[in-house]
Order: sequence, then structure tokens, then C-alpha cells
Amino acid sequence: KIRMKIDKKILALLALLLILIGVGVKWYQSKHSDTAAVYHGNVDIRQVSLAFNGSDRVKDILVQEGEAVEAGQILARLDTTTLNLQLMQAKAQLAVQQQSLQRLKNGSRPEEINQAKANLNAAQADAQYATQQFQRMQSVHASTDQNAVSKSDLEAARARYQSAQAKAIVAQNNYRLTQAGPRKEDIDAAAAQTDAGKAQVALLEQRLQDAELKAPIAGVVRSRLIEVGDMVSPQKAAFTIALTQPKWIRIYIPETDLSRIHPGGVMNVQIDGLKDSLSGTVGYISSVAEFTPKTVQTQELRTSLVYEVRVQVDDPNNVLRLGMPATVTSGETQ
Repeated sequence: KIRMKIDKKILALLALLLILIGVGVKWYQSKHSDTAAVYHGNVDIRQVSLAFNGSDRVKDILVQEGEAVEAGQILARLDTTTLNLQLMQAKAQLAVQQQSLQRLKNGSRPEEINQAKANLNAAQADAQYATQQFQRMQSVHASTDQNAVSKSDLEAARARYQSAQAKAIVAQNNYRLTQAGPRKEDIDAAAAQTDAGKAQVALLEQRLQDAELKAPIAGVVRSRLIEVGDMVSPQKAAFTIALTQPKWIRIYIPETDLSRIHPGGVMNVQIDGLKDSLSGTVGYISSVAEFTPKTVQTQELRTSLVYEVRVQVDDPNNVLRLGMPATVTSGETQ
């Protein structure tokens, strides 16, 4: 009987121990689940397709696929022989327009005013002489009962008188215009032509700058789509550059894990073949559910609805490549 009592106590203790172990395992699993949520995804990198702004023939290519480039670095050049000639022509035309505008702004020179004054004096003298001659012939014609001066001579004198008077009026108006100088409308028109010439020069200078294709941001040349001698256009891409920053891991999480993830949350990123993990932060969480893409490897059913999450990664050594598989682990406790 004593032995049976001891066996019952041992069994009770074993049962209690098993219950405690089960509770501990449940607690550990729950705690571990909160701190180590694991997701699988792929590296995503932004790319830029670069094209020339102008259309011409490629002269030089300065980079190849796989080369790292900095912002502002020249990648290729076009032949600019025609552009340089057009620029020289535009600058010469602009110089002529500027001189014409300056001449109008300066107005009449003193010599031109003096010349107009002299022409006016001469015209007035001729008009005065013609007037006197006509009046004298009129007087003689009337006093001699139209016998001393013929009618034709009198008409000729009248014509010379009228012509001289008209020339005097023209010379007087010309003198006044010379004194007044060019009209404001003429100056404004010349100024507008000069501005158009400046714009043409600036346009050609910009086209010369555009003949050099430069990298807009630091990155790696992913593909080169042109060769020396090719004709290019703004519609034809010349290079594709993969940006070094930003880089992110595209993962998909089920609805039940949304409470674990929040913007700015710390994540650990592990890449196959890389010993140390990379640090990342949650930068984007989709607000719309979708079906898991077939290319994404997860432990959930592929037909279940998930939410896209982008984890931005700090990659100082540039080890991440487009499409590379990655494992993302939650680094915070919710």
C-alpha cells in the first residue's frame, strides 16, 4: 500500500511537470513568434533610361556595362560640327542686330543734323529764287499786255516755283525728323530682333550642352544600347543605369502579420552567401490586399491574400543585385 501511494505521487509530479513544460513551450513559441517573424522576398532597384535630347550621330562612348558612374559624369557625346557652325552664324547675326539697335538708340549724329539743315537752307533759297522769278514774269506779262512773255514761259516759271516750294517743305520735314531721331517703335522692333537673336544663340548653346549625355545620379551602367556612329533621338534610349540608392526588399506578408510591421520598423536582411546581415527599415506598406505573386517564395499558401511591403536597405558595400533573393526578419517586438 505504501508503495502504491508513492507511485501515485510520482505520477502526479510527472503530470504536473509535463503541464509546466507545455506552458513554457507555448510561452516561448509566442515570445519567439513576436520577435522573429521571417519573410522571403527579392531585391528591387530603381533604374533610369537615359536618352539624348537631340538627334545626331554618336561620336564618343565613354562608359561600358558594369561601370560605376557618378552624378554629372559624361557617358557619351554626339558629333557637334553642324551645331558649332550654326552657333557661329547665330552669333554673327546677333552682332549685326545689336549694332543696329545701338545705332537707333544713339539717334542722329551732329553731322547728319547739320547736313539736313544745309539741305533745308539750299531748298529754301531755291524756293525763294523761283518765287521771285515767277512773280517778275507775272508782272512783265501783265504790264506788256501778254506780249513780252509768252504763256509757255510763264507756265514753266510757275512749275519751277511750285517744285521749289515742295522741295523746301520736304527738306524742312527731313530736318525735323533728323532732329527727333528714330521712332520708339523702330527701337522696340530692333530690340525685339536682338532678343530673338540672343534666344537663338542660347538655344544652340544648350543643344551643344545636350550633345553630352550625363548621368543624372550615381549608379551602375546596366546596359549600353548605342554604338559609335549610331543616329540617336530623344525617343531612343542610350543607357540604362541601376541606381545605387535607394535599394529595398520587396516582401509580401499575410494579414495576420500586419500588426507586426509598421513604417520605420527595423528589419534584418540576410542574403545567401553573405555572412553578416544588413540593416533595413520598413518604408512602404500597401493598403490593398493582393494574391501572392508566383515568383515570391513564402511559407503561406500562394492563393492567400497578402500585402506588399518594401524594406529599404542600407547597402554601403553595394552587394545587393536586382532580383537577388533575400530573407527578412523582424527586429522589433510588438
